[in-house]
Amino acid sequence: MRARDEARGRFEDGDDEGYDAPSPQRARRDAEVRLYGLNAIRAVYARRPQAIRKLYLDTPRIPQLQPLLAWCVANRVGYRVVEQDDLDRLAASNHHEGVVADVLREEPVSLSEWLRDLPAGPQLALWLDGVGNPHNLGAILRSAAHFGVSAVLLPKDSSLALSGAAARVAEGGAEAVPMVRMGRSDNALAQLRGAGFALAATVVNGGDDLFRAPLPERLVYVLGAEGEGMDRELAAACDQRLSIPGSGRVESLNVAAATAVLLAAWRARR
Repeated sequence: MRARDEARGRFEDGDDEGYDAPSPQRARRDAEVRLYGLNAIRAVYARRPQAIRKLYLDTPRIPQLQPLLAWCVANRVGYRVVEQDDLDRLAASNHHEGVVADVLREEPVSLSEWLRDLPAGPQLALWLDGVGNPHNLGAILRSAAHFGVSAVLLPKDSSLALSGAAARVAEGGAEAVPMVRMGRSDNALAQLRGAGFALAATVVNGGDDLFRAPLPERLVYVLGAEGEGMDRELAAACDQRLSIPGSGRVESLNVAAATAVLLAAWRARR
């Protein structure tokens, strides 16, 4: 009970949870992301435990998270056992599954770095042009991890970044798929083609049938924002235009569902 009382006191004075924090702490948090959900946090612990800065959990999670708690003790990383209401406030969600953590952000690598280290052979990547909804991003990352996507490519000026909501929906997939920051679109296209990639614009109507079209071994699917679609110049610059055939009873799939279909179609050819 003492740990819970102490935790609650710190929530009230604003020292830990990030509401009305002084600017030094705000700057520190700019380098961090607050993650929640059991699989999201387990994935961080498995891949880069040194990124964990603070951990909050409720009592029922203690047995399942013993290895992580032991690591926190050994490495002097603070953790607190708190109540469900406190976790709801920390996560700004009740979908935290009993655990919340402050984690250092992993900055996207550059396109040049990613291409330099990319192994030979079949590779699949996703270029996200305007996708911004965190739940869609999380679902895309989950599918990308499942189908072995090599990277998510972000345009130069994209503000898309991993959030707690996206990481929870990704169920650990956010740690499995690197995010890559590109430069100018024309340079990125040239670099990707120089590395043997073809680019396929994914469109609701008017593209080649995904299930009949050839899908190269090294492929980048270019995905546009739901509703607005992708930039027309970018779509025109791609090597293929692909559409997912359906019954016509609905206009289209949302971008996350469409991504899963696209990835499965490429994987089936391999």
